Amino acid sequence: MAYSDTLNLVVGDTLPQLNLTLKDSNAAAAGLTLDPDNSATWAPIDITGATVRMRIRELGSTTVKSTLTCTITSNTGGTVHTNFPAGTLDTAGTFEAEVEITFASGGIQTVNDLIKLKVREDFD
Repeated sequence: MAYSDTLNLVVGDTLPQLNLTLKDSNAAAAGLTLDPDNSATWAPIDITGATVRMRIRELGSTTVKSTLTCTITSNTGGTVHTNFPAGTLDTAGTFEAEVEITFASGGIQTVNDLIKLKVREDFD
């Protein structure tokens, strides 16, 4: 499985805010030539009217531990953000998250690459 990023976090934290830009690897951004290996050339996904969720599970598990609903910050720019509500980062370990978009039409698109979360114990 491919991971786009690894986030290093601490048990009990509710921040940092996670900012994501959702892009289409099959469409070039305005004024650019599409390069399938360079995400800077990909067009943002229009998420007008969509709901974007991040689902988190422990690495190796099939059980979803948390589902976070993201806040859309730019519909046509494909940008969203979320934080980690209390209880989300309550356990140390390695987790993976997927991003799922439910469009206004009812269609669902899941980002192929996962986000890895490494959560360490807090000193308290």
